[in-house]
Amino acid sequence: MRSNSGGRSRRRYAVVGAGHRAALYVEALAGEYADVGAVVAWCDPSPTRMSYYDAVLGHAPARYAPERFADLLREQRPDAVIVTSPDATHHHYAVAALRAGCDVVVEKPLTTTAEGARAISDAVRESGGELVVTFNYRYSPRNEEVRRLIAAGAVGEVTSVHFEWVLDTVHGADYFRRWHRDKAHSGGLLVHKASHHFDLVNWWLHDVPSTVFALGGLRFYGAGNAARRGLGARPERSTGAPGADRDPFALDLAADDVLRRLYLEAEADDGYLRDRDVFSGGITTEDNLSVVVGYGSGASLSYSLNAHSPWEGYRVAVNGTEGRVELDVVERGHVLPAGAAGVVGRPAVDPSATPDRRTPGVSAAGSVSPALSELAGSGSTGSAANPRPAGERLLLQRHWSVAEEVPVPQGDGPHGGGDAHLLDDVFRPGTAPDPLGRRAGVVDGLRSAGVGIAANLSLRTGQVVRISDLELSPDG
Repeated sequence: MRSNSGGRSRRRYAVVGAGHRAALYVEALAGEYADVGAVVAWCDPSPTRMSYYDAVLGHAPARYAPERFADLLREQRPDAVIVTSPDATHHHYAVAALRAGCDVVVEKPLTTTAEGARAISDAVRESGGELVVTFNYRYSPRNEEVRRLIAAGAVGEVTSVHFEWVLDTVHGADYFRRWHRDKAHSGGLLVHKASHHFDLVNWWLHDVPSTVFALGGLRFYGAGNAARRGLGARPERSTGAPGADRDPFALDLAADDVLRRLYLEAEADDGYLRDRDVFSGGITTEDNLSVVVGYGSGASLSYSLNAHSPWEGYRVAVNGTEGRVELDVVERGHVLPAGAAGVVGRPAVDPSATPDRRTPGVSAAGSVSPALSELAGSGSTGSAANPRPAGERLLLQRHWSVAEEVPVPQGDGPHGGGDAHLLDDVFRPGTAPDPLGRRAGVVDGLRSAGVGIAANLSLRTGQVVRISDLELSPDG
């Protein structure tokens, strides 16, 4: 985004999508970044959700339903549009905004389909506008250290990367309650969630993905899997369901003030249910995935994602001609079995983990709900009772040498400290040096989404897919 330095007036922002993720940007513009920008319009199907964010801002921007987005652009004339709507709609809003002369800030993924990618690419090229994709994991100190090590040649020429991401039965399950469960809306976890991870590898290697092969399926969640494991009859939704207080997969929207106001009280507006049972029918998103990606340099990536793990975090190994880098991150060591662990307001995490994502029990601002505050952050050392404490370890081992632990600066706040730095880059661009190239634009968005789009095609066809064949940009 263009800077507001030099005494310019505040930028005018429109926010499309007034769900949970919008809070990151709205709260920023209501607080620390109020001097550089202001929200002048909402675009969302729910008046209730827009009213919630009116209260966050302390004033009421203009309101528009999705079908009136063109009117918003013409009447409000925003400088930039922040897109936090469901993934499959990103290209619609981004293209319209760019062609109206606005800059665009879009949540990952950039888009979910090759057609959407081509439309965005055309609009950027023809309009000359700027588009930023908010890959906040690039700004996490631990991920920055991996980038520095590789860029400095610590492992020589990279030959291969292994990347394993595990989502636990609190965070992972949540994707199968909400709109993400429908692959038509989210592109599945290969696009919605893994865009983060594919972008990290693209960025770490400073390389271009070229070929993709994928395997996977729905193996844990969904009605068929529930029946196969003999789970018995399940409610269509959790809130108010009999026995929900004893169900570790239930989500009680009424028990959390933010979720109640954003979703439960908004159901009459658009019919959206935020608490669908994770073992109900209609789920088309996979929960187990394996992907192999080939890069232009000859390096390869082996990637796996599991969405029903007993712990949450990721493991990365980067192999090179002169050594190896290993990053191990435990974001949540385990989910307590007592009671309904997935229900908002009940103990859902081990005492050594600090929830820092927008999962049940975490507010829109990323703060821990009162019921979890005593449990979260009360210590991170391992013990016989908890041999998997929350934390991170980065190791570098060069050939013919012992391994050495690389110190990782501690980040504060959500996503390993990444969100705060990302917001600086979005709202105060150019005010700090960026030697690592963390700021992500349309090319980065196309490359990360492109891996997921190609992987989905590979799942359907059983074939290796060349990303260039998808023609995601005018140049192929």
